[in-house]
Amino acid sequence: MIPLLSACLLLLQAVISVRSELVAVPVTVTDARGHQVSGLRQDNFRVFEDGRPQPIAAFHHGDAPVTLGLIVDRSQSMRPKNSALLAVVSSLLKSSRLDDELFAVAFNDRVSFALPAGRPFTNDAKDLEAALTAAAAEGRTALYDGVAEGLQQLQLGRAQKHALIVVSDGGDNASRRTYAEVLTLARRSDAVIYAVGVLGASPIEEEEDAGLLKRLCKDTGGAAYFPKSIAEITEMSTQVARALRDQYTLGFVPSERTDGRAFRKIDVRVTAPGQGRLHVRTRSGYVKDTP
Repeated sequence: MIPLLSACLLLLQAVISVRSELVAVPVTVTDARGHQVSGLRQDNFRVFEDGRPQPIAAFHHGDAPVTLGLIVDRSQSMRPKNSALLAVVSSLLKSSRLDDELFAVAFNDRVSFALPAGRPFTNDAKDLEAALTAAAAEGRTALYDGVAEGLQQLQLGRAQKHALIVVSDGGDNASRRTYAEVLTLARRSDAVIYAVGVLGASPIEEEEDAGLLKRLCKDTGGAAYFPKSIAEITEMSTQVARALRDQYTLGFVPSERTDGRAFRKIDVRVTAPGQGRLHVRTRSGYVKDTP
């Protein structure tokens, strides 16, 4: 079953306490210029499950620790883009906090964790950066396998928010997993996936797939970025960090169903007079296992 939060938010303490089985819905709200919108209240939101309105049972907005995994492409296709990739990794890790739980997965033909066995997380960003910098760029690209390992590792995290950031050119030519399998794993979790596409100078390279990165993010309520300069890398890192810190989290009790369908579509709508037209980014749905 999706990590349906067993929680009821204590608003004054901004924590989630165990009370009932809730579906966690991470939500990012932006205005017409793409800037994130803060200060919205619970009554500004409406949540729908398969088209049916659901009462919001928990609401949280604001900063909180994050369990964050970097999924980093170290395949041969990244060799000519190595400097840009390492600049992205360094910039993203600088935005972490001491109370975040961090880990990293490197993938080429195989998938490996940057931290030693028995050490699932660290709060030392420099440890991860050093390990990823030392990894050689070689072999083929098992992107789906890398993301799948990251999603499973997130389940060990204890932070209120879970996220993955994929750093890759988007190609996959070596995974045992399929996109459908990775999507199912994502829909069973409350993770938001972001991606940073490190693409080549030419418009199209054989092993690049920007569309794949966009799909991975859209399905979970994240976003894909494609920086072309150091300045854009810095700006991208700022945007990702703010998206993680300034996120809304809604919770609702899943309705009883008898149709046997595991996947349930989620739709979130925002109404805020005076704010203009607002855009909502959230997960497309979740998987609820039948008993």
